[in-house]
Amino acid sequence: MYRMRGARRALGIVAIGLVATLITSCSSGSASTGAASGETSTTSSTPPPKPVSLSTGPADAAVDVAPGVPVVATATDGRITAVSLTNPEGKVVAGQVSPDGLQWTNTEPLGYEKTYKLAVTGEGADGKPVTKTSTFTTVKPRTQTLLAEVFPFDGMTVGIGQPVHFRFDEPVTDKAAAEAMLSITTEPSVEGAFYWFDDQKVHWRPKAYWAPGTKATINAKIYGKHLGNGVYGQEDHVSTFTIGDAVVHEADGQSHQVITKINGQVARTMPTSMGDAQNTTPTGVYVTMEKHDHMVMDSRTYGLSLDAGGYVTPVDWAVRMSNSGIFFHGAPWSIGDQGRRNVSHGCLNLSPENARWVYDISKPGDIVVVTNSGGPVLEPTDGYGDWQIPWEEWVKGGAK
Repeated sequence: MYRMRGARRALGIVAIGLVATLITSCSSGSASTGAASGETSTTSSTPPPKPVSLSTGPADAAVDVAPGVPVVATATDGRITAVSLTNPEGKVVAGQVSPDGLQWTNTEPLGYEKTYKLAVTGEGADGKPVTKTSTFTTVKPRTQTLLAEVFPFDGMTVGIGQPVHFRFDEPVTDKAAAEAMLSITTEPSVEGAFYWFDDQKVHWRPKAYWAPGTKATINAKIYGKHLGNGVYGQEDHVSTFTIGDAVVHEADGQSHQVITKINGQVARTMPTSMGDAQNTTPTGVYVTMEKHDHMVMDSRTYGLSLDAGGYVTPVDWAVRMSNSGIFFHGAPWSIGDQGRRNVSHGCLNLSPENARWVYDISKPGDIVVVTNSGGPVLEPTDGYGDWQIPWEEWVKGGAK
């Protein structure tokens, strides 16, 4: 009997254990399901739509803003829906929104010494408009500068030696800024560089002579830009030019001959008479500048008086080679000397027939190479003596 009671007690303990195990298993399953349900609820939540954020430049209340600095409005987390930029008279300044609606920029230049008001409205994903306003004032220049000279002129055809010439009517102290405003683009591409002859005159030329047929565009964006020392640009300039046939005159003072080559082929050989012993013709590479079918050559224009052996002489078919007064020109009085001896005041005398031929084929930018004249070396500043400066030195003459 004792044993039987013990057996029943053991069975009871086993049964209780099974119930406990079942209860524990059910509890674990229920807790796991609850956690999974909680995670699903958290990840399904969506953040609220963002409002648009607007930024503008120049900064609000900015002063001394250069008119060449663009006015820009930018939208983040939304799009620009309206912009108003007005001058002191209330006139709206033209501008354009980018296709994606994220940025607006003025397309009309600003004026000097004016206060502008900017209002920008945008809309974000939340559908609510936001407006940002600002004001700024443009600079009062100490003075303004024009490009008093730009050569070649628009639409010109020039020779293979022609540099691009710029002259400002005020001294430029920030030459690097000025060079950044002066763009020369070419087709085909050409390697070139700037060289400053002084604070107002700068030239750009290719490393080697231009190739015939090259197309070039000059784009001088100086308006509203600071060139240093309170000097601001007054007006932009755009022009184009084309390189024509390669005309090179090789003038030898010892043989007294001029050999003219067009596109590398000898086109004509002409007897000449250069400067005499007192008026020697400088040697070097000249670039033709202008031509006149008739002109009066007056030595007094370069400091030689009539009493000192000067002259006032009418000539035909004159092609200028330098600022100092050296020309190709017709000289019927020296035909007997042409091809034999040098008797001129420095010019290259030709017969009227040959002078007319040179005149007819000439254009600004053609090359004249003078050798063996017994004269000094041509100064780079005498006309377009740019090719007298070696390329290694030329590139050092740009903005530092």
